Amino acid sequence: MQFGNKRLRNEWKYYIRFHDYISLRNKLRLITALDPNSLDDEGYHIRSLYFDDVYDTSLYEKNSGVYRRRKYRIRIYNQSDAVIKLERKSKYDGYICKEAESITRDEYEQIMAGQLDFLLKRKEGLLHDFYYDCKNHLFQPRVVTDYVREAYLMEIGNVRVTFDKRLMTNVNTFDIFDPQMKTVHAIHEPKMIMEVKFDNFLPINIRYLLQNFSNQRSAISKYVVCREESKVYYKL
Repeated sequence: MQFGNKRLRNEWKYYIRFHDYISLRNKLRLITALDPNSLDDEGYHIRSLYFDDVYDTSLYEKNSGVYRRRKYRIRIYNQSDAVIKLERKSKYDGYICKEAESITRDEYEQIMAGQLDFLLKRKEGLLHDFYYDCKNHLFQPRVVTDYVREAYLMEIGNVRVTFDKRLMTNVNTFDIFDPQMKTVHAIHEPKMIMEVKFDNFLPINIRYLLQNFSNQRSAISKYVVCREESKVYYKL
């Protein structure tokens, strides 16, 4: 689906419990492929630093169900600086668009220091948009999300099914490379988040799996879940 010059994907989310996770992963392994970026059967680690403006617009728009909204984040994998992405995730009702550009560790450090002029020296429009949003709307770091992702891929329909496990949030620093970062559980029940992303159609075998799965789709946001938990520690 196209929205202007953006290619949108469907995104469905569910809270699931451990026994459902085991059942679904066993079936998915018969018809999909484990994400080749996985370190092992458990997947790989993701840590993201989310930004919001002075009015917490991203947070309140999500809670209010605003049709069109966006979030900026910086994401790393496996606690390494080998790949650092500055991303913008835009939401259009049940559809998403993710844009990403690579930045260096030095550029990350400049962003954290509030030294943003280098963004305009880069040619990518996403980095320019981030610069102007930071300058005009006072975007600042708001929360860190930290979890292990197990992902399964299917070429037909460009399907991606993910299990996001052990969701944690920060309590003492926004620096995603700080080895002393302390984190706490953001979900207090024994459950995790399953996401199903696909292009224009969901293949019948994946649809069949979901039809035999009793949980209802939910409007889950890891950003909101972690913001709510972090309010105990940060008055943001």
